Amino acid sequence: MNTEVSVLYFAKSAELTGLKSEIITVSSNVTSAQLWQHLEEKHPRLTVIRDQVVLAVRQEYVPLSEQPLTLREGDEVAVIPPLSGG
Repeated sequence: MNTEVSVLYFAKSAELTGLKSEIITVSSNVTSAQLWQHLEEKHPRLTVIRDQVVLAVRQEYVPLSEQPLTLREGDEVAVIPPLSGG
Protein backbone atom coordinates (compact mmCIF):
# COMPACT_ATOMS: atom_id res chain seq x y z
CA MET A 1 0.00 0.00 0.00
CA ASN A 2 1.27 3.47 -0.82
CA THR A 3 1.15 6.50 1.41
CA GLU A 4 1.90 10.20 1.03
CA VAL A 5 4.56 11.64 3.29
CA SER A 6 6.06 15.09 3.60
CA VAL A 7 9.84 15.25 3.13
CA LEU A 8 11.64 18.17 4.77
CA TYR A 9 15.09 19.10 3.49
CA PHE A 10 17.58 20.91 5.74
CA ALA A 11 20.93 22.63 5.11
CA LYS A 12 22.98 20.86 2.43
CA SER A 13 20.06 18.62 1.39
CA ALA A 14 17.90 21.69 0.69
CA GLU A 15 20.78 23.18 -1.28
CA LEU A 16 21.18 20.00 -3.36
CA THR A 17 17.48 19.53 -4.11
CA GLY A 18 16.57 23.21 -4.41
CA LEU A 19 13.60 22.46 -2.13
CA LYS A 20 12.70 22.98 1.51
CA SER A 21 9.98 20.32 1.37
CA GLU A 22 7.89 18.16 -0.93
CA ILE A 23 5.18 15.51 -0.78
CA ILE A 24 6.13 12.07 -2.11
CA THR A 25 4.26 8.79 -2.44
CA VAL A 26 6.07 5.68 -1.22
CA SER A 27 5.20 2.23 0.04
CA SER A 28 3.96 2.37 3.62
CA ASN A 29 6.28 -0.56 4.44
CA VAL A 30 9.70 0.52 3.26
CA THR A 31 13.18 0.39 4.73
CA SER A 32 15.04 3.62 5.41
CA ALA A 33 17.59 2.57 2.75
CA GLN A 34 14.80 2.12 0.17
CA LEU A 35 13.30 5.48 1.12
CA TRP A 36 16.69 7.15 0.65
CA GLN A 37 17.11 5.38 -2.71
CA HIS A 38 13.74 6.79 -3.79
CA LEU A 39 14.88 10.30 -2.81
CA GLU A 40 18.18 9.85 -4.68
CA GLU A 41 16.28 8.76 -7.81
CA LYS A 42 14.23 11.97 -7.63
CA HIS A 43 17.24 14.12 -6.72
CA PRO A 44 20.49 12.49 -7.96
CA ARG A 45 22.62 15.26 -6.42
CA LEU A 46 21.77 13.86 -2.96
CA THR A 47 24.21 10.98 -3.55
CA VAL A 48 27.08 13.18 -2.33
CA ILE A 49 25.70 13.14 1.25
CA ARG A 50 24.53 9.49 1.31
CA ASP A 51 27.25 8.27 3.67
CA GLN A 52 26.63 11.01 6.22
CA VAL A 53 22.90 11.69 6.09
CA VAL A 54 20.40 10.77 8.80
CA LEU A 55 16.65 10.60 8.32
CA ALA A 56 14.15 11.47 11.01
CA VAL A 57 10.68 9.95 10.85
CA ARG A 58 8.10 11.42 13.20
CA GLN A 59 10.99 13.30 14.87
CA GLU A 60 12.96 10.12 15.64
CA TYR A 61 16.38 9.57 14.06
CA VAL A 62 16.59 6.63 11.68
CA PRO A 63 19.92 5.41 10.24
CA LEU A 64 19.95 4.25 6.62
CA SER A 65 19.50 0.49 6.95
CA GLU A 66 17.35 -2.47 6.02
CA GLN A 67 15.25 -1.95 9.13
CA PRO A 68 11.62 -1.56 8.04
CA LEU A 69 9.78 1.70 8.64
CA THR A 70 6.03 1.89 8.92
CA LEU A 71 4.99 5.15 7.32
CA ARG A 72 1.56 6.61 7.88
CA GLU A 73 -0.30 9.07 5.70
CA GLY A 74 0.97 12.58 6.41
CA ASP A 75 4.14 11.52 8.25
CA GLU A 76 7.07 13.90 8.14
CA VAL A 77 10.45 12.61 7.03
CA ALA A 78 13.34 14.99 7.65
CA VAL A 79 16.57 14.72 5.65
CA ILE A 80 19.32 15.82 8.00
CA PRO A 81 22.72 16.19 6.37
CA PRO A 82 25.99 16.38 8.28
CA LEU A 83 26.55 19.68 10.00
CA SER A 84 29.65 21.45 8.85
CA GLY A 85 32.17 22.12 11.56
CA GLY A 86 34.08 25.29 12.04
